[in-house]
Amino acid sequence: MNNLKLSKKDLFQIIENALVWIVTLAMSIYGIGKVVQFKGAAEINKTVNEMTGMELMWAFYGYSENYVLILGFLEVLGGLLLFFRKTRIIGCVLISTILINIILQDIFYKVNAGALRAAILYQMCIVAILWFNKEKVLTIINSFYINSVEFGLNKRTMFIYFLTFILFVILRYAEWLICSI
Repeated sequence: MNNLKLSKKDLFQIIENALVWIVTLAMSIYGIGKVVQFKGAAEINKTVNEMTGMELMWAFYGYSENYVLILGFLEVLGGLLLFFRKTRIIGCVLISTILINIILQDIFYKVNAGALRAAILYQMCIVAILWFNKEKVLTIINSFYINSVEFGLNKRTMFIYFLTFILFVILRYAEWLICSI
């Protein structure tokens, strides 16, 4: 029976896994549901001024089936990446970008309060999952600094930055020419 005694690490793993399962299931359901969720949503017989924020957003999503399907695919992909320990951090980042967008839309377009609360709950789960994996997260963040090149003001570095600036200006001008046609 002593083998069944759980350590603090075991308890954290149980909590983390439960949070992962909650978010993975939710993102999979929402992602798969995108196939039917916005069908006919663009067929509103109102002018834009007459629509509520939620009707306007619904019409926007209903306008492009491909956009909604890609969004649904990314929600399912994020859930799958989250589910596996080796890809968990990538899943957290992908799902966070989707959820933060959903939270902002729900707030500014006055979508159902239950949908907003659910999105906030799932984002809080993601934050907790990242906290449980803080060593990995810190390692990833530190790798950006460790591998970064030291900025020195020697002549070679200044010349490289000067040429970079010249190329930047040329590319921006080309972008302006292409986009203003």
